[in-house]
Amino acid sequence: MTTRLESLDEATVRSDGLLRFFLLAYALMWTCFFIVAFTGISARGLLGSILLLTGAFAPGLSATCLTARADGKTGVKALLGPVLQWRVSAKFYSFALVYMVAIKLGAAAIHRLGTGAWPRFGETPLYLIPVAIAISTPFQAGEEVGWRGYALPRVASRFGLGRASLILGLIWGCWHLPQFFVRGADTYQQSFPVFVLQVAALSVAFAWVYARTNGSLLLTMLLHASINNSKDIVPSAVPNETGTLGFKVSLISWITLGLLWACAVYFLVKMRGLVLVTSPVVAQPRGPSNGT
Repeated sequence: MTTRLESLDEATVRSDGLLRFFLLAYALMWTCFFIVAFTGISARGLLGSILLLTGAFAPGLSATCLTARADGKTGVKALLGPVLQWRVSAKFYSFALVYMVAIKLGAAAIHRLGTGAWPRFGETPLYLIPVAIAISTPFQAGEEVGWRGYALPRVASRFGLGRASLILGLIWGCWHLPQFFVRGADTYQQSFPVFVLQVAALSVAFAWVYARTNGSLLLTMLLHASINNSKDIVPSAVPNETGTLGFKVSLISWITLGLLWACAVYFLVKMRGLVLVTSPVVAQPRGPSNGT
């Protein structure tokens, strides 16, 4: 089975810009976030907010800059176009909205069956979650343009879609390291290794949605926003934890991890034989030709 993507040409997919992309995305995000983490700048203040927002947009900014340099306006248009690609089956909108909710409620049910007690539930009113998702979705372009729009097709061209989703998931997860040192963040001093394992599993689901929606970044943005804003209906964080590099997490976190990987295995099986096929994009001329 093949999925047709019209946004990237073969030369672009095979380009050597991947390493530069990862280095830029890491350098910009880590610099901005570590400045906030270790200089006493308040994450809630104006300067702190600007630094954190800039860092969060590092993948998209890096991808856009590299694409503009390599392929000019035509390449940038092709890279950003899928952000508005909304004409996909309604079932994928439903999936994006309820995936993490289903995982978390399933984890809560397993916790209840296994221990006889319900886990702690979040305090945010449920009616606010859809509002938060709607507000958050456009901002997810800051990551999704980079991770899925730029990096995934390139990694997949070398390793296949399934393995690419795992490789990118580990890179994506490790990119978040500075968040675990920013006071006030929900990841502050939580288990970073378990987080990376969760992100790697989520990356497989993102790749499946991306492929099945013909490369729609809008759907991965919606999935990203939904995960961020619904994951705490059953919180996994351990209050006052200080083991950033350890594996001390709540039982609900382990159950969630197990469910995420069970789903990841399913998506990996479904992605077998699924290929991202690209069509030519005419690059802009770069200057006078040597020919006649």
